[in-house]
Amino acid sequence: MSGDDYHRVREPRAVRDVLERTGEFEPTNALTAVVPLVPEALRVLARVGFSLPPVLASATGEAHLRVRRLVAGFFSPGKVSAVAPAVRALAAERAAAVGERLSAGEQVDLAAELAAPIPPTIMAELTGTDCPDLDTLKRWSQDSLELFWGWPGEARQVELARSAAEFYAWLRSSVRASRGGDSLFGVLHAGGLGEREICSLGYFLVIAGQETTALLINTVLYRSLRDRDAWAACREMDAARAQVRAVIATESSVHTWRRRAVTDAVVDGVALPAGAEILLELSGHHPVPDGSGYGLAFGHGVHRCLGARLAELEAGIVLHEAARALPDAIGSGGTPPWLRLLSFQAPLAVEARAQGHDGDREHASAGAGTAGVCA
Repeated sequence: MSGDDYHRVREPRAVRDVLERTGEFEPTNALTAVVPLVPEALRVLARVGFSLPPVLASATGEAHLRVRRLVAGFFSPGKVSAVAPAVRALAAERAAAVGERLSAGEQVDLAAELAAPIPPTIMAELTGTDCPDLDTLKRWSQDSLELFWGWPGEARQVELARSAAEFYAWLRSSVRASRGGDSLFGVLHAGGLGEREICSLGYFLVIAGQETTALLINTVLYRSLRDRDAWAACREMDAARAQVRAVIATESSVHTWRRRAVTDAVVDGVALPAGAEILLELSGHHPVPDGSGYGLAFGHGVHRCLGARLAELEAGIVLHEAARALPDAIGSGGTPPWLRLLSFQAPLAVEARAQGHDGDREHASAGAGTAGVCA
């Protein structure tokens, strides 16, 4: 399906209404591939027993709430606050290394050097689960996002399915090894979930816990670097937090999400038949007017993102430490490639150089007014 094949809901009140009417609109399509997978891609997945039964994001009712309570314990406000010093230490260390390279006249991709490495490290610390090496994790995560939320052709589907099968096989081994432990997977085992259910939850939790946060940090750095006043202001933590919230409100990395009508229903005056596919806009056209929040960017109600606090904390600290350590950094390299999927968006590179080196006039003051491009 393309974005045009869904009934799109943009008005915040209507989006919130759909998310609250859980008996009429269910998340059963939340993790369904946008493009039906071809038989060869399905065979590749079947060989490793790939299975995604509804557990958290795509589950409903008491089954959803039971699992949500188990997972929420790993992302409580206290536990998220407790990892802030680790986030800051990692961000400061990596920003200092980037500063040395910029001073030497290099052009550096902040997406690779600042945004990518920190979220998986922190996710592993919070959940007690291991991660593969960063390059492999990024490949698996990005390929899975494209497979389930992109529009790949037949040959590309098979290629992406092979990557997803590798990811799933690794995940299943990790889940089996966790039995009896106090990691997230171990707690889910103890809570009565089967292996297939834990793998289903882990498959997208591993992606959501690091890739979507890294994508958010990419956008935050990209927009901030192209506004000299904003970059300078973000040397103060309060300004960095405000900048992150503005980006989340207008250009979140997860800008839409899906629901399916269980029965005939009316949404914002429009009659929809049972089975209608709905695309909810979470970010882009309705920022919070006073800049104090980010509206619906992390969802609403019983399915609100459990990692919202963590994502905002990581993005704010990374921006703050980067602005402090790299006061002369400036965006360079022209317009980067962008990830543009049904529900995910972000620049895939954030090239920077030190102001004063050749090429620093590119985009020096392009400003942040171009935010809000949606896939």
